[in-house]
Amino acid sequence: MSRANTHGKPSYSASGHQHKKQFGQNFLNNDGIIRQIVNAIHPQPDQHLVEIGPGEAALTTPLVQQVKRLDIIEIDRDLHQPLRNKLGHYPAFALHQADALSFDYAQLVTDNQPLRLVGNLPYNISSPLIFHLLNYLDSIADMHFMLQKEVVERLTATPGHKAFGRLSVMVQYYCEAELLFIVGPQHFDPPPKVDSAIVRLTPRRPLPYQATHLADFAALVKQSFAMKRKTLRNNLKGWLDDADYAACDIDPSLRAEALAVADFVTLANHYTQKQKDT
Repeated sequence: MSRANTHGKPSYSASGHQHKKQFGQNFLNNDGIIRQIVNAIHPQPDQHLVEIGPGEAALTTPLVQQVKRLDIIEIDRDLHQPLRNKLGHYPAFALHQADALSFDYAQLVTDNQPLRLVGNLPYNISSPLIFHLLNYLDSIADMHFMLQKEVVERLTATPGHKAFGRLSVMVQYYCEAELLFIVGPQHFDPPPKVDSAIVRLTPRRPLPYQATHLADFAALVKQSFAMKRKTLRNNLKGWLDDADYAACDIDPSLRAEALAVADFVTLANHYTQKQKDT
């Protein structure tokens, strides 16, 4: 289980593997924290798990012994043989050399069984990777990730909180997001400069609010937060006018961070209908 390396000089794990900055490698090394993560995931014998970035298999080892199948996505070829040597004898083990940011997760689904994703995601790819994974939610039962604490706070933020933004809205439209616990830097080798946290993302089925046109919804949310200190009226100038806000019963003098996810769906659906009518 790896983590972003924020140090400039090369560093090595206890086994001699050089941590690679471009892959964001800091390895979890605390058995108590690993047990806590496994308990949070609560893997079952008939389940299909996918681990992104196993590193030196700190989390992989207890998981592969408990589930029917564990697919591992690892971009660093230097870790492949050590992983095969350590875990290749387990029937559940399957290793994929791939970039998690472009991997097709739907291809892993067998017997229509949803995937459970886990991983200690590098800081530098966490947000784009989560956006990528939102495309595969039909194939996913849940996700347990270790991320930079600040990112988890953004994922779980509520309207009116300073951390509430585009990532909050897009993820919470699709998923329930829950911060489980915080992990300090001393539990990694080498230690990063910030705290980490475990988040659980559970796809909403069915969606409580349905955007008519997902591309319009995503674009409107992005534009609403284009300049966080500006109001909706300013950020969405050319998109919606005061009559549109009145029809949606939403105050255009508010900043985007004050709106609930349902409000963004209402605005986006109104915008989509407006485009059809013109």
